[in-house]
Amino acid sequence: MSHGTTHQHDVIIIGGGGAGLRASIAIAQENPSFSVACVSKVYPMRSHTVTAEGGAAASIKPNDTLEDHIYDTISGADWLADQDAVEYFVNQAPAEMIQLEHWGCPWSREPDGSVAVRPFGGMKIERTWFAADKTGFHMLHSLFQTTLKYDNIVRYDEHFATRLLIDDDGRCRGCAAIELQTGRVKAILGKSVIICTGGAGRVFPFTTNGAIKTGDGMAMAYRAGVALKDMEFIQYHPTGLPGTGILITEASRGEGGILINKDGYRYLQDYDLGQPLDVSDPGHPQKRAMELGPRDKLSQCFIKERWAGRTIETRDGHVVHLDLRHLGEAKIDKRIPFVRELARSYAGIDPVHQPIPVRPVVHYVMGGIDVDSNSATTIPGLYAAGECACVSINGANRLGSNSLTELLVFGAQAGKHAARFAMDHPDYNVAALETQAEDEGARVRRAFFDAPRKGGERIVTLRTELHEAMENGAGIYRDAESLEAACATVADLRERYRKLNIDDRTHSFNTELTAALELGSLIDCAEAMAHSGLQRTESRGSHQRLDHKERNDEEFLAHSLAFHQADGSAPQIEYKPVTITRWPPGARTYGAGSGLKRE
Repeated sequence: MSHGTTHQHDVIIIGGGGAGLRASIAIAQENPSFSVACVSKVYPMRSHTVTAEGGAAASIKPNDTLEDHIYDTISGADWLADQDAVEYFVNQAPAEMIQLEHWGCPWSREPDGSVAVRPFGGMKIERTWFAADKTGFHMLHSLFQTTLKYDNIVRYDEHFATRLLIDDDGRCRGCAAIELQTGRVKAILGKSVIICTGGAGRVFPFTTNGAIKTGDGMAMAYRAGVALKDMEFIQYHPTGLPGTGILITEASRGEGGILINKDGYRYLQDYDLGQPLDVSDPGHPQKRAMELGPRDKLSQCFIKERWAGRTIETRDGHVVHLDLRHLGEAKIDKRIPFVRELARSYAGIDPVHQPIPVRPVVHYVMGGIDVDSNSATTIPGLYAAGECACVSINGANRLGSNSLTELLVFGAQAGKHAARFAMDHPDYNVAALETQAEDEGARVRRAFFDAPRKGGERIVTLRTELHEAMENGAGIYRDAESLEAACATVADLRERYRKLNIDDRTHSFNTELTAALELGSLIDCAEAMAHSGLQRTESRGSHQRLDHKERNDEEFLAHSLAFHQADGSAPQIEYKPVTITRWPPGARTYGAGSGLKRE
C-alpha cells in the first residue's frame, strides 16, 4: 500500500451514518469557520441507519412524561444503564426530533395534524415517532441533505479508516484511511476525532446488520487502548425473517401483530408478560406487555418454546408466526406497508392473508467504546457516538426506537464537545502523525501484499468458524462451557488470521482486502464479547447464563471493561459502577403490575 496525501481539518468524523451526520452539523454550527471531515467506508446514504424501520422515541404527547420515558429505559436496561446519561438523553430527545422535522423529516401525522406515535416494546406509553415504516430512510435523507448546505463539511466517501493517529502528547489527532478507489493510505488529520461507525452484528451469522457493520470503529479504539464496555450484551430482535436476516419491524407488533406457536397459541402469556386481550378489543395492543414486552425477554421466550417442541420447523430453522391478518389490508398498507413488501418479496407471503414466519435475529450491540457523559473516551480528543459507543443508556437491553433518537442526541453532543476540544487544543505534530499513517500503510502491505502465503488461511473459512463459535457459545443462552469454547476458538482464529491469504493483489476497489480488514475487526469485537460474557457470572437482560440464572446486583451492578492486550493474550476485564440517581434497582415487571418506581 502506498502512502497518499495528507489532509488537515479541524475535526474528523469517522462514519457517515446518522450519528456522524448529526455530529458534523453540530460542529458546523458550533464553529462555522471549522473544517469538518466526514470519513466514511461507504457513501453516506448507504449507511446502516437507512434500514431502520419502526421509529424513534421521544416524549411529546400529553399523556406521556419524561420520567415515564426515563423509567422505561432504565428498567428495560435491567438497571445497567447510567441514569444520568438516560436523563440527559430523554430530556434532549423531543427537541432533537422537532429539529429533524424542521430539516425535512416527514413524520407521520394524526388526523388533527399532530405527530403520530406508536407503541413499542417495553414502553408503558406510546412515544415512538415514525415515518410509516421507513423511518431510518427518511431520517438519514434529512440529515444528509442538511449537511449539503454547509460548505465547511468535507466528505471522504469510500475511505476505510484503519488506525487512529495519536500525537506526542497522547491526544487523538486523526486517522489513517485507505482510499478504496486507489488503495492509497491517507493521513487525515484534525484537532479532535469522533468515531460513529455503527455496530458489530456481523460477528454473528444471522443478523439484521448490513455487511458493512463489522465493528471497525470499536476495534480501532480497542487497539488504541480504549476499553470496550458491556460487550457481553447482544440484542436479538424477536422477529427476523428466516433465511434472510431481514427485520420485520417491531412496529408490526406496535400496530397489533401477535406471536403464535405451531398450535396457534399466543405463548407469551405463559412467560410473565401479561394476559392477552381479544384481538378485536380496542385496547389491543397491550403496552409494556405480551408482544410489546422487551426484546430480550421475547427472544428468550422463543428459545423456551423451541425447547418445549412448540415451534415450527422449516428449512431455515425453527420459527413461530407473526400474525397481522386481523389488522386488515387498509391498516397494514397505511402503517406498515414495507412489512407487506418485504414479506411478499422475501417469503412469498402476503401478511394480509397469511402469518409471517419469524425467529430471533442478532440486531444490536448494547456495548461499545467506553465514553463518559460528554461522549468522550479516555484518550483526549477522541469521542464516539451511536451504536459503536456505550454512553450507557442501553445497559443490558435496549428498548426499541431509542437507538435512532440516540444517534441524534449523542451525535450532537459529541460534535459540540469535539469542536470545543479542537478550539482549546489547536496544535499537533504533523510529521509524527504522517509517520504513523505511513507505518499503517506498511503494516497492511506486509500483512496482505508482500510474499503470498501458499496454503494460507482463507477469509471465508475463518469468518464461518467465527460465526459458528459465537452463535453456539455466546447466543441467547450461554454458560461457562460454551463461553470458554468461544474464547478458545476466537484465540485460535486470531493466530490463524496472521496467516491470512488474499488472491487479489490490485489496489483499486480491492474488496478482498476490505473483507480481510473487516475480519480483523470482527475478531477483536468477538474477543471482547466472549471474555466479557465469561466473566459476568449472572443473568441480566440479554446476557442469560444457564449456570448463573439470577441477577446479582451485589457483584455485577457494574459495567464490564475489556482492555486489548498488545501481545495477543486474552483481554483484561475490569468493572466500574453503574451511575444510579433516583431509580434504585428493582424487579423488571411487564404486564399487570408494571409501573413507575423511583426515590
